[in-house]
Amino acid sequence: MEAHKEKLWTLPFVLDTVINLLVFLIYYLLIVIIAVVAKDTLHATSSQAGLAVGIYIIGTVVARVFAGRFVSTLGSRKVLYVGLGIYLISTALYFYIPNLIVLDTIRFINGFAYGITSTATSTIVASVIPKARRGEGINYYGLSTSLAAAIGPFLGIFLLSLTEFRTIVAICVGLVILCVIAALSMKYEEPQFSEAIKKEESGRRISDYLEPRVNSITLISVLVGFAYSGILGFMASYTRDINMVQAGTWFFVVYAVVITLTRPSLGLIFDRKGENYVLYPCFISLAIGILLLAFADASWMILLSAVFVGLGYGTYMSNGQAVVVKMVPFHRIGIATSTYFIALDIGLGFGPYVLGGVKEIVGFTNMFLLTVIVALVAFVCYHFLYGRLLGTPNDPALKAQKEELEIRNQDGSFTLETGKVSLN
Repeated sequence: MEAHKEKLWTLPFVLDTVINLLVFLIYYLLIVIIAVVAKDTLHATSSQAGLAVGIYIIGTVVARVFAGRFVSTLGSRKVLYVGLGIYLISTALYFYIPNLIVLDTIRFINGFAYGITSTATSTIVASVIPKARRGEGINYYGLSTSLAAAIGPFLGIFLLSLTEFRTIVAICVGLVILCVIAALSMKYEEPQFSEAIKKEESGRRISDYLEPRVNSITLISVLVGFAYSGILGFMASYTRDINMVQAGTWFFVVYAVVITLTRPSLGLIFDRKGENYVLYPCFISLAIGILLLAFADASWMILLSAVFVGLGYGTYMSNGQAVVVKMVPFHRIGIATSTYFIALDIGLGFGPYVLGGVKEIVGFTNMFLLTVIVALVAFVCYHFLYGRLLGTPNDPALKAQKEELEIRNQDGSFTLETGKVSLN
């Protein structure tokens, strides 16, 4: 069947995308105000407030390590239900934060639930998208993340200026309940794996939790996340230092708009031309964007930087996920997706700690120049570890297809038809 005739906008695809949008919206909404709440309500120091923000990502990374395996063994549907259940309970726990220890505990659990849920939704979307339109579909799905990144911070700051934190928590609880309703309404056919496959993933090996087939993209993702973390962690303080706070505020809006406008077309290019046509330019765009930011002496340079960063990091986020999905047989998609986001989280989470020390020694400009170099190193790594292999006998996607066919022939556990799973 021709790719353009395969239906993309099915009800499961729409519901899964909506769930992802709301889950990320809550994440971004709370992360921008939790430090303020910790300081104003619990009289936290700056470092204690920073811990309340950062411990969330620690919970997320821990969850992703285990979530990928359980998606493969228990199924993405059950993992999604568990993740949303914990997400609902942990979000409601924000109503009771008598001290910092309780707040940090809730943040860790909330991040853990976010990690489980987002891993499940990312795996589900790969199974409900037609295989020939996977790049396009994942890019549309990725729009939910960029919209959340644009709406969430503004909504959080706006609501905090109008009402109290408990009211915001109530709104977040309501959004999670909508996610639960959407999850229960989502009907799709999950892959059924043989007992041999389930037994193989016994949980006794590192590969049962982290996907070794995507090691190349894992390394690249850590580098890309690290390069972007300088912007994410220091944009506010940098723009205040150079007296361009308003431009810094609009940076992420422009960034989100660029992603929203370009992702559909980039997804089509991914499917029709291949990932190299999308990913090679994205590393260069990220480097150019950070370079503009490093030497910004006018607001237009910061906003132009946002355009290039959106074309860079924003493009990599969704298309990197589409690549790892291609690199593994179907029963390993959950673990591969989890491994991919763990790598990004490591780069984003640890980057600010390292770059903060660098900034104290060499200043903002040289700190950003260091991340430009990291982005270019990611370009080189991509070429030698993945890009040059496409279309050759060592193409990871071809190896995955061959392995998939061997598994099907051996045990008849599943077949893949236009991205959907059908039982033999």
